[in-house]
Amino acid sequence: MRLSTGVRQLGLAGRVVALLGTALLLSASGTIVGEAAQTPAGTAPTAVQPKAPPAARLSITPRDGARDVRPDLGIQVRAGGGRLRSVVVRAKGASVPGAMSADHKSWRTLWTLAPGSPYTVRATAVNSHGRTTTRTSSFTTLAPVQTIGIADVTPNDGETVGVGMPITVTFDRAVLNKDQVEKALEVRSTKPGRGGWRWVSDQQAIFRTSGYWQPHQQVTVTAHLGGVRAAQDVYGTADTTRSFRIGTANLSRVDTQRHRMVVSRDGRRVRDVGISAGRGGSWMFTTTNGVHAVMRKASPVVMTSAWMHVTDPEDPRYYKLTVFDAVQISNSGEYVHSAPWSVWAQGNSNVSHGCVNASPEFAGWFYGISQRGDIVTVTGTNRELEWNNGYGYWQMPWKQWVKGSALKQPVQVTHPASPPPSRKPLR
Repeated sequence: MRLSTGVRQLGLAGRVVALLGTALLLSASGTIVGEAAQTPAGTAPTAVQPKAPPAARLSITPRDGARDVRPDLGIQVRAGGGRLRSVVVRAKGASVPGAMSADHKSWRTLWTLAPGSPYTVRATAVNSHGRTTTRTSSFTTLAPVQTIGIADVTPNDGETVGVGMPITVTFDRAVLNKDQVEKALEVRSTKPGRGGWRWVSDQQAIFRTSGYWQPHQQVTVTAHLGGVRAAQDVYGTADTTRSFRIGTANLSRVDTQRHRMVVSRDGRRVRDVGISAGRGGSWMFTTTNGVHAVMRKASPVVMTSAWMHVTDPEDPRYYKLTVFDAVQISNSGEYVHSAPWSVWAQGNSNVSHGCVNASPEFAGWFYGISQRGDIVTVTGTNRELEWNNGYGYWQMPWKQWVKGSALKQPVQVTHPASPPPSRKPLR
């Protein structure tokens, strides 16, 4: 009887051990044990859902509610954990242009902001799962204590000029932060080109192309001056835009040794005439050698020796002449003009005070076709045209010209010539 009971107990213990072994085998094979083992038969276990990525982060500078913001610092928007989908900036109802980075991680304004103006920024970013995030910022730029503006831009708005025409921007007060102001000067044309700015004073910058302008195109120059910090506590308040046209390529060559003047128009030689240049003997009566550009034309013009401080009629150097069809090519009193009194010398000798004498017929024709910026190259004399004499800027080598830039680099002229969207000038 005791033996029988012991056998029964041993059999029960064996079954327990067997069950435990089976459970261990099931656990090792990857079968869910524990609470999962209690899942009713035929019911699949619940899958673990992956955690959703966080929303994209947006930062806007200047911050919301900021006041007296420096307009020269612009607006910057950055996205973290996602990509920017859109950025819209408005000031007094006008949209403000900006540039998006290639990876859509950042955006910033193209130009400085208008002073004393409220701005609103609305930015939207999206994360990898398409979840969007939107932030806004409203702020106000400071009102400047002192301002700077444009006193003059040459050429005139709507003027047709020659292929050698420079662009001159004159400011109404000294510019100390020349690099910042130069960055705000934009030149656009309908045909591609390359040029560079050179500061000739604290109030004037001049743009010259590396080669002549391509003819028959539109050029637009915009000074995005509004919001530019030109000096400490000095800001521009408005932008200025001028558009002009490059006309026919009038290129003339004056050979003082052969006493000839040859004129080409758009690459075609159209006139070859006899002329008389400066008689020489002293520098003041010697026609300057080099690349000139037409500065203006007038008829008549009274020419005197006062430019060289000779005003006494008894002085053998004195002269006073009224001339017609006069095309000015330098600041030192040189013109191509009608000279009926020297027709006898034109083509065989030099007898003028330094001007290029021509027959009334040719001078009238040349006057009619001339534009500011047309090129007149003089050869054969020993008096070199100074680079800053009139529009003698072509006399300076290109690499040296670019060194006069505050940024020390050339500018690729963008196109088309129509001005880009810009903020409205604030009054």
